[in-house]
Amino acid sequence: MEEREHYDASDIQVLEGLEAVRKRPGMYIGTTDVKGLHHLVWEIVDNSIDEALAGYCNHIEIIINKDNSVTVKDNGRGIPVGIHAKTGISTVETVYTVLHAGGKFGGGGYKVSGGLHGVGASVVNALSSAVTVTVYKEGKIYETKFANGGKTVQSLKVIGDCEENRTGTTVTFKPDATIFDTDIFDYETLRVRTRELAFLNKGLSLTLRDDRNGEDTTGETFMYEGGISEYVRYLNKNKTPIHDDIIHLEGEEDGVMFEVAMQYNSGYNESIYSFVNNINTHDGGTHEEGVRRALTRIINNYAKKANMLKNNDDSLTGDDVKEGLTMIISCKHPNPQFEGQTKGRLGNSEVRKLADSVFSEGFERFLLENPEEAKIIVDKAMTASRARIAAKKARELTRRKSDLDVVNFGGKLVDCKEKDPSVCEIFLVEGDSAGGSAIKGRNSMTQAILPLRGKILNVEKARLDRALTNEEIRTIITAFGTGIGQEFDLNKLRYDKIIIMTDADVDGSHIRVLLLTLFYRFFRPIVEAGHVYAAQPPLFCIKHGNTIKYVLNEDERDEYLASLKDNVKYELTRMKGLGEMNADELNETTMDIERRVLRKITVNDAIEADAAFSKLMGEEVEPRRQFIEENAVYVQNLDI
Repeated sequence: MEEREHYDASDIQVLEGLEAVRKRPGMYIGTTDVKGLHHLVWEIVDNSIDEALAGYCNHIEIIINKDNSVTVKDNGRGIPVGIHAKTGISTVETVYTVLHAGGKFGGGGYKVSGGLHGVGASVVNALSSAVTVTVYKEGKIYETKFANGGKTVQSLKVIGDCEENRTGTTVTFKPDATIFDTDIFDYETLRVRTRELAFLNKGLSLTLRDDRNGEDTTGETFMYEGGISEYVRYLNKNKTPIHDDIIHLEGEEDGVMFEVAMQYNSGYNESIYSFVNNINTHDGGTHEEGVRRALTRIINNYAKKANMLKNNDDSLTGDDVKEGLTMIISCKHPNPQFEGQTKGRLGNSEVRKLADSVFSEGFERFLLENPEEAKIIVDKAMTASRARIAAKKARELTRRKSDLDVVNFGGKLVDCKEKDPSVCEIFLVEGDSAGGSAIKGRNSMTQAILPLRGKILNVEKARLDRALTNEEIRTIITAFGTGIGQEFDLNKLRYDKIIIMTDADVDGSHIRVLLLTLFYRFFRPIVEAGHVYAAQPPLFCIKHGNTIKYVLNEDERDEYLASLKDNVKYELTRMKGLGEMNADELNETTMDIERRVLRKITVNDAIEADAAFSKLMGEEVEPRRQFIEENAVYVQNLDI
């Protein structure tokens, strides 16, 4: 028998301290792309917010410095500076160099905390090329420095004096460019989350400042005494509320704090967002389940007692009572149990009962004390119920028939022959003429074509039952195969890529936005999973010698022309619209997988995306006019 390879304790690799973080950063921050980069900021900010939740901090400042490092300042108690009994070094250094060291363990430091539960500061240190921590405490200024992935280059020492009553912590860190795909912070990304944190922590002031442009600026300060009620008002600012009051309910039990703010609007989409310890639980959980269950029960009970719902009427469903509802649910829990690595879902069973109890008692009281607003809310739910029944009948028309292979086009699908969704793609093409060229120029094995006649219905302004009477929308739903609403199943998606192919003019842009609105409202998981793309037809064709070069815009044109040696003779042509291209041109420029350019459509922040669609596609005209006035200056090329 052949002798086994030697295998003993010496073969087991032990990564010491922060080395493990640098070896596998994804295990600690999820990703090393731009999202992971910004995650570093929130780990430091979360430590400051923990001080605020404990009642010791009311102002946090976030500064993007000229060298693209970030500074986070707070006026909390300051990290303890004494020698830590277990490590033999200062507590500040312990927090920044030892994993799982912090005030979030053992229950002594913080009752409630967010972030990565004690690994945040040390992980940021491990993934940075330089970190400086300054602590103001007991009339002294303490400082320690780290470099090259968390190595201590200056132990904690006193560097000066400060006012006796001044306390707080200042952290400056520069991400390690060798670890992240990019080390450039995006101001708007930081701005959105900073504002959100201010909404979720009423009375806490957060200032964001960008010093990279060289101008003297005081930055933006966010502070909301109304907390999540002001968050609901902000989300509804581009919508039409159907009652004036923001309904705010809150309660506490066994150290768990729970609050809800809500307001109905005239729209047809729900906007319900939940948080635990400031973390967005995008997959919901027990806190959301308790509220949803209570909402349906309380509205049904009220409608029956007020004789608004007759005995022969069907009970209102969860979907009925959520139509047009904007709601923020926030739970502060001393020991949250999250399901999944991304902390997307709360699992604590006791929270379900608390959420149900707090919401039921408060919402029932509101309806009884405000009969006019109660009637408006119940009427909307009953109208939604009737629309749901009508939509159910219309939905039957969208169920995929047994065979939708190649059929004559004329607004109908021309399918591909391949049945494996992972290699299939569907082009949604503007106009019959472009559709005809696309059908001739496609790869019939893997590319399906759906020509669209004109502009589809704007679903931001239409209830589901009306949307399902629209032939184009029914065809799209049928073609995708996923179903919609409660029947939606991403696993049944028939195409890996859904490609919007429209002209690069105003009409084409409008059709693209209408389709994206449809996808976001009816098929959001398809967008979130990265299946939606926009084709990028070229704007110019450059010919010189035997070379043909297609470019997408003026900048690419100028760059390519500048690269031509000795200013060779060339022919520059502005490309025709999709409908004017023949099949070969369309294939060569826009459809051939070896040569085309596709732009993936992503939704980085569902809450901001929701607000954007409401602003640009909703009923309210003024927010849209204001957006156009503010952004018209950025339009470089406009074909009318």
